[in-house]
Amino acid sequence: MEQAPKNLKNAVALAYGAGARAPTVVASGKGAIADQIIKLAKEHGVYVHESKELVALLMDIDLDREIPGELYRVVAELLAWLYQIEAAIPPNKK
Repeated sequence: MEQAPKNLKNAVALAYGAGARAPTVVASGKGAIADQIIKLAKEHGVYVHESKELVALLMDIDLDREIPGELYRVVAELLAWLYQIEAAIPPNKK
């Protein structure tokens, strides 16, 4: 019997729209699915943040569900950091 690799990559995609209460999990997966999520994000210019600990917590959330209140602060800090990075990029480089 073949064992699954222990170090499969995980990925979770969040969406946060204007007026939303909290970010929502819109995709998650392991292995090849995680690779596809990351590939699509990069193809569409979406920043990919690597945090095994945060991804592990987000993997437990069902699709189309808001992140729990316990994760608001860490995700908000990450989003604020990303907005600062985007604001610093000249318009012709975006």
